[in-house]
Amino acid sequence: MLFAEDLHVGRTFALGCREVTAADIMAFAGDWDPLPMHVDEAAADRGAFGGLIASGLHTLAIAVRLTVDALVSHTAVYAGREIRSVRMHRPVRPGMTLTGTVTIVEQRLRDDGRGVVVWEIALVDDAGGPVLTMATDSLVDRRP
Repeated sequence: MLFAEDLHVGRTFALGCREVTAADIMAFAGDWDPLPMHVDEAAADRGAFGGLIASGLHTLAIAVRLTVDALVSHTAVYAGREIRSVRMHRPVRPGMTLTGTVTIVEQRLRDDGRGVVVWEIALVDDAGGPVLTMATDSLVDRRP
């Protein structure tokens, strides 16, 4: 288990990867963001992006899942506090494999048994180009 003291500024964690399929894109968007560019391949082909693309919310959800699986589930996170920023750099298309990293950009240890940790999460595509960057902060328990 990682505690606030273990999350030093500059420490980077690999998050692994996730392939995005057309079925994934359409299923997520059908429930949460049913715009034609996400749910209708023919309409998406005629649209501004020239084909089906994942919802930004779907890309964000992938970043969160990779982060939870690789890091947060092994960290004494008390609660998430804030999403400070989210930037979508380029569309996510069917067949892409997204790879993530988390870098600790701020750590403030508090006297109440917790610390504030700011994480910078990044997803890149198969070519290493940025797809999504975001900064969040969480309360993390200090070592007992």
